[in-house]
Amino acid sequence: MKLIIQIPCYNEAQALPHTVKELPRQFEGVDEIEFLVIDDGSQDETVRVAHEAGVDHVVSLPGHQGLAAGFIAGLEAALKHGADIIVNTDADNQYNAGDIQRLIDPILAGRAQLVVGDRGISTLKSFSFFKRLLQRMGSWVIAQASGVRTPDATSGFRAISREAAFRTLVLSEYSYTLETLIQAGVRRMPVEYVRVGVNPEVRPSRLMKSIPHYLVYSTSTILRAYTMYRPLRVFTMMGMLCILGALVLGGRFIVLRYILGEGGGNIQSVILSAALLIVGFQVLLIGLLADLIGFNRKILEEILFRMRRMEIDQVVPPVEEQQDPQADGSRVESRTR
Repeated sequence: MKLIIQIPCYNEAQALPHTVKELPRQFEGVDEIEFLVIDDGSQDETVRVAHEAGVDHVVSLPGHQGLAAGFIAGLEAALKHGADIIVNTDADNQYNAGDIQRLIDPILAGRAQLVVGDRGISTLKSFSFFKRLLQRMGSWVIAQASGVRTPDATSGFRAISREAAFRTLVLSEYSYTLETLIQAGVRRMPVEYVRVGVNPEVRPSRLMKSIPHYLVYSTSTILRAYTMYRPLRVFTMMGMLCILGALVLGGRFIVLRYILGEGGGNIQSVILSAALLIVGFQVLLIGLLADLIGFNRKILEEILFRMRRMEIDQVVPPVEEQQDPQADGSRVESRTR
């Protein structure tokens, strides 16, 4: 059983050595452990520091592409290096590395394919009251969208099995945490949450630049992912709201015209009711069409899954430096401790 711990980095030369030092070198149920650093176009000495810290692999992305791109590049590299379990953690040592064993235990036991560290956001003193409130609201929304109990939706401290990593697709350019949970719920992937500890904050979050920034990008990510994976439900709700509005306006006209006898006025209610009725049925038809397209997407995802597994499962001997077969031109450097 091989475990690879991946660490996405962007200008983390100062924090990375301590983060790597804190990582355990031995776990129950694991035969081999390797460390992987994803350099997301850092402008400092992150790559040099990573090598000096003794990491086994470094993936260098061509320019700063964001956390989601770094996460996926790390999964691809970890799979190519034969990982059976992949653990993702932050470079700023936010999470207690000693809890990694708790993350991988459900996967080792066969109970889960994705395990997420629950920080207990409702009690985190490092979060302001408003931030804790937003986190709880976001977790509740993700739970409704995914159908999975979600106490901490934005936690990046997570373990993923090899099978689940092959099936993971992230289209968001902002963050992977929300989209992957919705994917897991839609695919009925077994997900578990375990309580984990957090270390004192060493710097402000780079992902959450401000409350409005966080709300805009998180909301767009949730809506995009939910519409993609549950289109019929989304468009049915929208269509039924339009039809309901049409019925209310039509009923209002009937009551005013034929029951209360207020004459021929309120014709605008009839016009708006007809328009909403037409739009409602059109939205329902769009939902049916989107659902049919969704079936084609599932077929394409299955084909992609099989192609990725066939490509990556071919044993490629590690070399000092090789081109990543992905089109993004990222570079993978490997070394043996």
